[in-house]
Amino acid sequence: MLTIAISKGRIYDDTVPLLRAAGIEPTLDPDKSRKLILPTQREDVRLLVIRATDVPTYVEYGAADLGIAGKDVLVEYGAEGLYEPLDLGIARCRMMTAARVGYHPQGKRLRVATKYVHTTQRYFAKRGEQVEIIKLYGSMELAPLVGLADLIVDLVDTGNTLKANGLEPRDLIMDISSRLVVNKAAMKTKHRHVRGLVEELTRIVSNQRSVAA
Repeated sequence: MLTIAISKGRIYDDTVPLLRAAGIEPTLDPDKSRKLILPTQREDVRLLVIRATDVPTYVEYGAADLGIAGKDVLVEYGAEGLYEPLDLGIARCRMMTAARVGYHPQGKRLRVATKYVHTTQRYFAKRGEQVEIIKLYGSMELAPLVGLADLIVDLVDTGNTLKANGLEPRDLIMDISSRLVVNKAAMKTKHRHVRGLVEELTRIVSNQRSVAA
């Protein structure tokens, strides 16, 4: 049995066609079922539907053999204990700083609101800037509007949410896409099955990129 950890939402929606092409299709819809362990049409594969931020933890500690997570989650988590064999090229977006339109720093120590605390610390440290980081779990766009923070660090897709709240993207921190990660022990103990799935998904992703090109 191979167990794949995945989160609901955009990553799940973008991953299902890839899994389907590999002959793996969940027999239950996570939006209609309360079950968190989803069987698939393959008796040897099941899906765990969990929070995106928990995917690396489930995979690293062996509760799942493989997982699919955004690069933002993996970088923030510090996924040195995982193999990352494949960029699936899905759920693309950008991690950026953003501020009120027309905002200019006044030489003071900046306050930055984000849920990506470690990533933000490393980014500003590389720039030689000392900032005060305020951890938030959502509604980042509100922080500059009410004076809680000068900047935010968040994921940007179309930028429409920023624009609707009077903010604008500033500096690009990194491009984000979803990656396949593998538990190191499972790579050894279930090598044939894990390697077979990794190779199949690699072939599918490569073919899709060739068609897109």
